[in-house]
Amino acid sequence: AVVSTQSTGKLKTECGCQFTCKLEGMFKDMSISNSVNEKFREVTKEDAPLSIDLNVRVLTTGYWPISPCKVVSKLPKEAEIAFDRFKTFYLKDHSGRQLNLQPHLGQADINAIFYQKKEDVVTPKRHILQVSTYQMCILMLFNRQQSYTYKDIQTESNIPEKELKRALLSLAVGRIQQRVLQKSPKTKEISSTDEFTINDQFSSKLIRVKIQTAIASKSETDPERQETRQRVDDDRKHEIEAAIVRIMKARKEQEHNVLIAEVTGLLKSRFMPSPSAIKKRIESLIEREYLVRSPNDRKVYMYLA
Repeated sequence: AVVSTQSTGKLKTECGCQFTCKLEGMFKDMSISNSVNEKFREVTKEDAPLSIDLNVRVLTTGYWPISPCKVVSKLPKEAEIAFDRFKTFYLKDHSGRQLNLQPHLGQADINAIFYQKKEDVVTPKRHILQVSTYQMCILMLFNRQQSYTYKDIQTESNIPEKELKRALLSLAVGRIQQRVLQKSPKTKEISSTDEFTINDQFSSKLIRVKIQTAIASKSETDPERQETRQRVDDDRKHEIEAAIVRIMKARKEQEHNVLIAEVTGLLKSRFMPSPSAIKKRIESLIEREYLVRSPNDRKVYMYLA
């Protein structure tokens, strides 16, 4: 934490507070989350202990480069009760705020028992499965019945189709040493008519098994591509502004075309900013009183300390 704070301080000195404000917000979120979780655990011990171990990261919208989940998935009952308890606890001290669960970013450890059968002898094998929240939601369904169709899982979990297929690919079609589900028919694609059961023959030398999430085979859709493009543009805005502030802090005064050339030269190893994008960031910095136009020449900018 000390090293992170020192690094942020150096970045702020070099690039200005605009460049580091989100980073500082991230560190603050992590620190506050740790203390909130400790307090929550103390309260639940005194009140009524939860049936699961819960650790929540409360992230401030705007600080983190993540896309919010628009679909509310159905959590297993134990997880839902635990999150509702945390939400009530948190909002009691932070009224006016909203807590929205982001299951696509979560992880879980599940205690699993596989009943391997060999020559009429059943041997229970215990493992701890490290899975994503979506994978947890799927696996916990099999405590209620032995098999589910794809459509059944989709209805019971309400997981978005793209994420559901990724999770099922990992659990049933991924690496052999990670296939905790069996799929019928045994194809490499997931379809709406597939049926899934627990793979009781699952075996691993490791007690703790991490199930990797499969990479989606299909490319991004147009809305997703546009959203990704927007996030990249937003991140680049801050980099362009940081470069402008760094140059102007050193030069104190600079002519427009020379400043455009210097910013381009500073950033070209990472990406090539267009002159219009640089000009927009200059105007934004003027509006926020980081820069001012020279009274003698409108094409010359002056740095405001």
